[in-house]
Amino acid sequence: MGIFDGMNVSATGMTAQRFRMDVISENIANINTTRDENGNIYRRRQVVFAEKSSLNFGETLYNSLNVYNPSGVRVTQVVEDPSDPKMVYDPSHPDADENGYVYYPNVDTITEMTNLIDASRAYEANATAFNAAKSMAMKGIGLLEK
Repeated sequence: MGIFDGMNVSATGMTAQRFRMDVISENIANINTTRDENGNIYRRRQVVFAEKSSLNFGETLYNSLNVYNPSGVRVTQVVEDPSDPKMVYDPSHPDADENGYVYYPNVDTITEMTNLIDASRAYEANATAFNAAKSMAMKGIGLLEK
């Protein structure tokens, strides 16, 4: 694994965590949304990550020799949380059903804020690793100049 491979892994991690933070922000923004443009209840969304695979024959052969060659992370999909929406009794609300209940998204502020902190820390860890790899590369270049 070369120095630039390490930088690439960190960069893909930062990109994936940034996307995760965007999805979490969307969940928080829609916490009180009772219906979308189609009349459906907003569903909490979650990001699914997977290892970024390489389809290059040489890299596949290299990996098959039991040498670990990380290639980073990618977002595979954004899935909706299947849990039930929250029911709140509010007969005066314009979106209340015939029994007076309003259905709110299955978004919990505490869970979303915890996930946001987790994503933020993961982003920071990837940024620190990227900067460390960059610093090592710069010191290596400095050794060549002497």
